[in-house]
Amino acid sequence: MGDRGRLVIPADLRERTGLGEGTALILLETPGGLVLLTRPQLQELVRADLAGLDLVDELLAERHAAAAAADAA
Repeated sequence: MGDRGRLVIPADLRERTGLGEGTALILLETPGGLVLLTRPQLQELVRADLAGLDLVDELLAERHAAAAAADAA
């Protein structure tokens, strides 16, 4: 890391990963440390985490439960 807080990525790593000037990068802080991702990599990670979840049905079930609780009160 440079004195201005700039992170230097070695040329061979940039070439292997296809990083070029202007590539947007996201730095995530995790319990295991820092993770540096491109936007497409982050999108894929989020999609993988959400795979198999039916968020609409889950939201509807929560709303129905809240409505039922409100009616019972």
